[in-house]
Amino acid sequence: MSTEVAERGVFGRLVGQHDVEKSLRDAALSARGDSSGSEMTHAWLFTGPPGSGRSVAALCFAAALQCTSEGAPGCGECHACTTTMGGTHGDVRRIIPDGLSISVKGMREIVNIASRRPTTGRWQVIVVEDADRLTEGAANALLKVVEEPPDRTVILLCAPTTDPEDMSVTLRSRCRHMPLVTPSVESIAQVLIDRDGLDPERARIAASISGGHVGRARRLATDDSARDERQRSLRLAADAIGASTAYKAAENLVKSIEADTKAFYAELKEQELEELKVSLGGGGTGKGTAGTLRGSAGLIKDLEARQKSRDTRARRDLLDRTLIDLAGMYRDALSYSLGSTSTATHPDMARQAAELAARTSPEGLLKCIEAVLECREAVDFNVKLQWALDAMVASIGASFRPPFSRSGG
Repeated sequence: MSTEVAERGVFGRLVGQHDVEKSLRDAALSARGDSSGSEMTHAWLFTGPPGSGRSVAALCFAAALQCTSEGAPGCGECHACTTTMGGTHGDVRRIIPDGLSISVKGMREIVNIASRRPTTGRWQVIVVEDADRLTEGAANALLKVVEEPPDRTVILLCAPTTDPEDMSVTLRSRCRHMPLVTPSVESIAQVLIDRDGLDPERARIAASISGGHVGRARRLATDDSARDERQRSLRLAADAIGASTAYKAAENLVKSIEADTKAFYAELKEQELEELKVSLGGGGTGKGTAGTLRGSAGLIKDLEARQKSRDTRARRDLLDRTLIDLAGMYRDALSYSLGSTSTATHPDMARQAAELAARTSPEGLLKCIEAVLECREAVDFNVKLQWALDAMVASIGASFRPPFSRSGG
């Protein structure tokens, strides 16, 4: 780790967010000097594109608020900082939804925690990731504590957007907004060099094709399966053009996503089911244990429903990563077609982008991008993945001219 990163303490984990870091440091310093907490902003909203570090920024801020060092808050070395960053601090709760939404029941439990006074730390801190998944009821439940926060409680919300359709306007208006930006290629590459020990060339390549996502850059640099997944996504750009390959490619993509999701969660599902059975008396030999399990069908059904929601979320996330890559490819082709010198999303795929540009007009490429965006929107509205992809490849195929049109035939 570089000396500069070490000197920044917990904020050394933030990449390319200098203005945000300064604001959070100043706020933590101000909060430390005010014993009553009356000047502290009790609700914050961290937004930014995927990979920008929304949740990292919130967690760093939580550590800085709890920091017991006499120096700058967020030293990264005191017990409060290390336990906060490690997820074991008694007064920092991190809510990470693994399903499609955050329910009102779950949010009420969080609100109950938020109403307590801190036990060991300076503040009771609640970090809610993916706050855009709050249901209307959950948002209303949270709004009550945001509007009338306890003296020593801080709510940190993280979301990819501040769009009124994705988040409650009232809830958003009660928060101090902290927007994060997409980190530069240079800053991401430097992180891979300093923290992961990668050689500069490999780090630079991974950073340049990551779409500004730090975590993905790390996976692309170190994980063969991540690179294979990206190549599969980009092949769809060419496969979607031909009627004989488009729908088969879409079908194969859905099968691959479903297989990856099933494999990733298989062991966890078995573990969750086994733990539930044990908690209900499964495996016991005492009187009445068999009856206990027979009467637990409702709890097992609830667990299966949560697991199904998590699987759906995971499939959508995997598909969304593919669609973002695909849109980037058509965007590169459009830039090439227009003679733009803007930085390519996929600099290693310049030849393929040029081939796409040669096969249709700029208007056709724009329609391809629109088709990808419409597919993302359809999936958000619970359209089946296969149907959404079939509609997308049909639109993409229609955007390309038949071969004979190039000669005016």
